[in-house]
Amino acid sequence: MALDRRQFLAGMGAAGAAMLARLAEAQQAAGGRLFRIDTHAHFTIPKMYDLATAHGVQQATLKDWSPAKMLAEMEEGGVATSILSISDPGVNFGDNMAARALARECNEAGAKVVRDYPGRFGLFAVLPLPDIDGSMKELEYALDTLKADGIGVLSSYTGKYLGNPLYTPLLEEMNRRKGVIYCHPYCAACGVSDTLTDAQNRGVEFVFDTTRTILSLLQTGAVARFPDITFIWSHGGGTVPYITSRLNGAGGDKLPKGVMYELQKFYYDTAQAFNPYTMPSFRKFVPVSQILFGTDFPLGGGSAAIVAKGLKDNGGFTDAELRAVERENALRLLPRLKT
Repeated sequence: MALDRRQFLAGMGAAGAAMLARLAEAQQAAGGRLFRIDTHAHFTIPKMYDLATAHGVQQATLKDWSPAKMLAEMEEGGVATSILSISDPGVNFGDNMAARALARECNEAGAKVVRDYPGRFGLFAVLPLPDIDGSMKELEYALDTLKADGIGVLSSYTGKYLGNPLYTPLLEEMNRRKGVIYCHPYCAACGVSDTLTDAQNRGVEFVFDTTRTILSLLQTGAVARFPDITFIWSHGGGTVPYITSRLNGAGGDKLPKGVMYELQKFYYDTAQAFNPYTMPSFRKFVPVSQILFGTDFPLGGGSAAIVAKGLKDNGGFTDAELRAVERENALRLLPRLKT
């Protein structure tokens, strides 16, 4: 039987007490070794996990998520702070009122983790999109009351990508706030075609969706109209770094500074973009200042230690550049983490 919200929140503080005590001792011994900032890390709550599973999204490694388990992995990978977010399929399963309640429950749970472990966690708040009215209210609550570090959105909702006029009120408000929007892919094709295998859905269409939503922001000129939004794209920007020549001309005169200016203004995380085949193109396309350390833990991106090794072995970074990717770029983006 799934835990209810009260049991879950109580259990977060009690279940891992012994483990956390050992972690505290280890962290003290580690001194300055915990320095990385992971901008792509996931959490869940029992209700969210059960709903996602019921809708065909299998994420077994998120089951029984707890701060204690997360901190243990962070200790192994030298991670000082993980910015938590809800992954796909999001919180809206067709009932807007239920989605609003679930978004609030997830955000309250995430904010509690941030409060309970000062300096160790941050939060990109989930919104009940595509419900715009509910999302605007939750955005205000999450950023002003819960003090979330930004919002986390999916690449598409019901086939509509982020450049769609539906999202204009959201983009206007985040631009006014000079806020951070972290985007995680959603497999739009997964619910449309019954001819695609799971490997095609999760392995290919998943990352293509990030590319499609970036293109939609370029084509509509939204990135130029809302220049004060900071976008973070998961998994090295999907396929964007490898098809840039095909994006030339997107947006036309709606992008007065050009496509490459806008693409290189974005931030991109390193989850699944650190292997010896991907990294050379990613590294050449994205300025070091715009690369953020990200793992996708506990889902498919790999542990922090594995990502860190991949960056060191395949990135061609100097020590100063690697430090920027693993920590300093995130501190510039999220200055509250300095305290």
